[in-house]
Amino acid sequence: RVASSTAVIAEEKRPTVQVGDPFKEKCLLEACLELMSSGAVVSIQDMGAAGLTCSAVEMGDKGDLGVRLDLGAVPTREPGMSAYEMLLSESQERMLMVLHAAKEDEARAIFAKWGLDFAIVGETIAEDRFEVFLNGVQEVDLPLKALSGEAPEYERPWVETPPAAPLADPPDCADPAAALLELMGGPDLCSRAWIWRQYDSSVMADTLAGPGGDAAVVRVHGTNKGLAFTSDVTPRYCRANPLEGGRQAVAEAYRNLCAVGAKPLAVTDNLNFGNPEKPEIMGQFVGCVKGIGEACVALGAPVVSGNVSLYNETDGQAILPTPTIGAVGLLSDISLALDMALKGEGDLLVLLGASHGRLGQSIFLRHCGREEGDAPPVDLTAERKAGELVRALNEKGLLKAAHDLSDGGLAVAAAEMALAGGLGFSMTAAGADPEGRGIDVAAWLFGEDQGRYLLSIAAPSLEAVAAAAAEAGVPCAEVGVVGGDSIRFEGGDLSAPPLLLEDLRRAHERWMPSWMARA
Repeated sequence: RVASSTAVIAEEKRPTVQVGDPFKEKCLLEACLELMSSGAVVSIQDMGAAGLTCSAVEMGDKGDLGVRLDLGAVPTREPGMSAYEMLLSESQERMLMVLHAAKEDEARAIFAKWGLDFAIVGETIAEDRFEVFLNGVQEVDLPLKALSGEAPEYERPWVETPPAAPLADPPDCADPAAALLELMGGPDLCSRAWIWRQYDSSVMADTLAGPGGDAAVVRVHGTNKGLAFTSDVTPRYCRANPLEGGRQAVAEAYRNLCAVGAKPLAVTDNLNFGNPEKPEIMGQFVGCVKGIGEACVALGAPVVSGNVSLYNETDGQAILPTPTIGAVGLLSDISLALDMALKGEGDLLVLLGASHGRLGQSIFLRHCGREEGDAPPVDLTAERKAGELVRALNEKGLLKAAHDLSDGGLAVAAAEMALAGGLGFSMTAAGADPEGRGIDVAAWLFGEDQGRYLLSIAAPSLEAVAAAAAEAGVPCAEVGVVGGDSIRFEGGDLSAPPLLLEDLRRAHERWMPSWMARA
């Protein structure tokens, strides 16, 4: 018996494009979990792209069976919908499942209890057919496997995107504090709290770390375990170098999870591109997918789901290639959960990972009115070493806070930690150039080299952290001291007036509300 369950949608929530209802989604999830524990479910699948058609065909193909649907039994939000509309509707909060026929009444009772629609909309058949009826009229009769497992595949022509030329003549930074203030108070790095404060992120009191950090952390209800969730991508990297951009999207999601103490488990991808019929756009797609695949293999993070959105263009102008990576990780003990907030006066800031001062495609370069250079390369072996080291240090109780380095580099990561904890810091040039390469101020503070973390540790822990990093083969440098109510860059060429945290917070939190008010 093929059953469909849908959440009831209020009249005022009936847009052309479906808007998700998280509370109905929660009811649907709970009903499905209860139903699966009852033993009634043979198989189950959510309804995504192409709605009922895609779900039914994919389930039939996986089970080597045909499917016969009766659209007259499908719950709809209005009468008179055509078979075409019902088969392709992408309404949210719906699941399709195959049930044991003897369990139909039990399944119906469970969904009624959760206030959800439930309907038997068809059955599986032995023949390789996809048959669809509406009001006694057969609307579809096709070989099912021709629609799924044996469907033809496109061989789109594509042109490889050549890596962008290395950045020539990198900009200087006479006043790093002023540059930091402008960056943190601009559209690229401003606070997004105006958005996420409009949503309840603490339902059921299991949220341990909500929006605004490297990753959200939610306790597995009734246990001492936690799950961490994040999503990330840097489209400007993907445009400059799709292969490295794809790698970096996975690597940054991996770092986000490690930075909260979670072991990365798996990823889902959301691939957003322009028109794939253009060889250069298809080349971006190919490059990003290759990079994602390499990173997932190297970091042990399988892709368990995903979707693709193509033809995203306006007047022939494509969006930047945006292969967003969502990732989930596990905390075996929620007491190990880390955050980025600085905790105590006199704590030390320690930088893990190699710094080369790459400013190509960086936020700082955009601040200087330039968009050029190659994306920073991603050393996947180094990424894994650094991530495993962070988790090991945390399990030994040596870390008070951690944050991955990404947009804006070291200075922005440290500033975000300062804002989160309400404590300032002083940063020195001592660790800026340990190998005598001559990294300048802008490159040291705002370079976006990958595979790096900024840690806050108690001063007595420095020796143990440095020894563990040396053993793991991960570069480690003390770069600052926590304390005060301002951000201070000191020593050598880093001297600059202090930046009060109060001024930084005001600029950081003001841009988004001001822009939305004007809009």
